[in-house]
Amino acid sequence: MSKDNKTHQHIVEAAFQLFAEHGIEKTSLTMIATEVGITKPAIYYHFASKDALLDYLFDQLFGNYTFSHFFTVTDFTADNFVELLIENGLKLLPSEEEDYAFLRVFNQFLLSVSQKEKYRDKLRLMQEDFLQGFTSLLERGIELGVVTPDRVVAKAHILALVVDNISNYMLMGIELDQRDIWAETVRSVLK
Repeated sequence: MSKDNKTHQHIVEAAFQLFAEHGIEKTSLTMIATEVGITKPAIYYHFASKDALLDYLFDQLFGNYTFSHFFTVTDFTADNFVELLIENGLKLLPSEEEDYAFLRVFNQFLLSVSQKEKYRDKLRLMQEDFLQGFTSLLERGIELGVVTPDRVVAKAHILALVVDNISNYMLMGIELDQRDIWAETVRSVLK
């Protein structure tokens, strides 16, 4: 990796960590430059502005954050449906400090939604992808005979809302038995 590529990567990593620690608004390019050990003007060689850095980071963080990244609907069978849904759903929840940093930055982007339409549109599409993904997964469960066909969309939305809210509580430092809560949610929705 060339020196320019390493510096680029260091800028992105420092920005991510500082955004997670201090928030997007309170993190300056000067802070990022200091963390990397370069001058503020050197950042402009890699990113034209803080907004350009934010756009790049957003695309890097959330480019693969899709329902299909966590759930492959065709992998679900009548025999593994419940357990696979539980296990794959748990992968959406933070388990290590790096995961918490990801969610803190994600929440920072959510906070900026009201100010930046481009993030609002992308985040909305991402959330809709998960809502539709859970709906498709439950429709697969109906085909397999493991999900009852009543209120499928509402059940799918419950799954999306619960997994999202578990992560929010965890970010606030509230200790939960996320495995038990998620497993109970899955089982109650599938009855």
